[in-house]
Amino acid sequence: MGMLPLMSHATRATGSHPQSKPTSIIFKSHHFSFAQSSLQAPPDSFCRSHFNIPCYSPQEMRNAYDLTPVLNAGFNGKGQTIVIIDSFGSPTIVNDLHVFDAGYGLPDPPSFKILTPLGTIKFNPGNSDMVNWAFETSLDVEWAHAIAPGANIVLMTSPVSETQGVQGMPEFLYLEKYAVNHHIGNIISQSWGTTEETLFTPGGRQILNSFNDFYKQAGQQGITFLASSGDSGVANVNVNGKIYPFPTVIFPASSPYVTAVGGTSLYATTSGVYQHETVWNNSIGATGGGVSHYFAEPGYQKQYLPSSDQSLLKGHRGLPDIAYNADPNTAILVYISFLGGSNNGYYFIGGTSEGAPQWAGIIADGNQWAGHPFGFLNNDIYQLGSGSDYGESFHDITVGNNSFAGIKGYNATPGWDLTTGWGTPKAATMLSELIEIASGQSSQSIIPLQNPILAISSTHHFLLHHRTAEIIGIISRQLISDMLHCS
Repeated sequence: MGMLPLMSHATRATGSHPQSKPTSIIFKSHHFSFAQSSLQAPPDSFCRSHFNIPCYSPQEMRNAYDLTPVLNAGFNGKGQTIVIIDSFGSPTIVNDLHVFDAGYGLPDPPSFKILTPLGTIKFNPGNSDMVNWAFETSLDVEWAHAIAPGANIVLMTSPVSETQGVQGMPEFLYLEKYAVNHHIGNIISQSWGTTEETLFTPGGRQILNSFNDFYKQAGQQGITFLASSGDSGVANVNVNGKIYPFPTVIFPASSPYVTAVGGTSLYATTSGVYQHETVWNNSIGATGGGVSHYFAEPGYQKQYLPSSDQSLLKGHRGLPDIAYNADPNTAILVYISFLGGSNNGYYFIGGTSEGAPQWAGIIADGNQWAGHPFGFLNNDIYQLGSGSDYGESFHDITVGNNSFAGIKGYNATPGWDLTTGWGTPKAATMLSELIEIASGQSSQSIIPLQNPILAISSTHHFLLHHRTAEIIGIISRQLISDMLHCS
């Protein structure tokens, strides 16, 4: 997605401690709000008491979406490889992943590789675009691993920034074809995109068709593609940064051969007990979703969606297909050290960028459990969503809409809708049912969730990321010291 405006001032949560107010650093007119950091990730309870927002840990997220029993049964992505595609990458991602793992009590991945077949350019911490992509990279790598700790991770980076329109898209297509042709991994996470209309040029249509043909062919070879649905609701921009005056969606999420991930606001306890969810939509951003203006309605939507949905789709592809927590006010954390010195530490982050890599982790766990790759997901997901086991497999999000910036969007409804798709995962049952649908046989049972793990996390304060609204903040070393002395 094109560059979204970064928040230009620091905001201290009502009731938070005075020492939590950050100073600001500025990269080419974009403000990053922060305070000093620590290598240790503080507990979620500390974030809530000091900043009035949660900062969910990996353990909490696993509990909230019922993935813990899958991991406890030994299905942690072992033998699988998740491929992550980003521009530039982060110069400190190897170290940062290790610190993130140590901070949350996670093992390092069995293998983490960075591939750059198109070459690299030197990281410039004064370049806001590179800094934003480095945050994106940190989110993708750290949280794909958090959800599938036994999976291999391969980060593939382009030396060209993907912005709006064609720019950066040919390079991403090259990287993805390289990954498939060299059998690097069966799950590809894409936390980026461009408004469909920005590709309605001769060159852009060639990109749309080339990507879509590739997705179709690779899906038949057992490759799963996931893509974030965007963070501006239905109010996406053109190549000049102006919002289209009608509802729009982003590509590649709009491809019928990609599984599009929308965003929610997740409410859970500090031990990760699920409470409820709504469509993510606030002053910071909103989940993308809507009707494609380019792709025809795929067979799985024609077959499994009711007439009420058909009247909205009018023969076109609707998205998203599924959803995940995305609200920066129901945040997770990333650890970064590429800014150097006192700027390093744990940052709040959000946006639908959060969903694609974590769903990639869930699918890696499922691939191991199934004993084979799921490949293209949507046929089976829609079959599951339309069946009697839907409520056991997904949290149905029925509250909210994705209207944004004056552009009227779509309402959440029971079942599938144009804000959160079928909803968020109840992973243990969902994976079991998907395995059964794919194989035609009952999958083996797994251990029920017991004794949810107490979660830890950290942060506050904001940076709106340019490609899937990621809100970032950082907690001070002094605050962490205070927390430890008080515990």
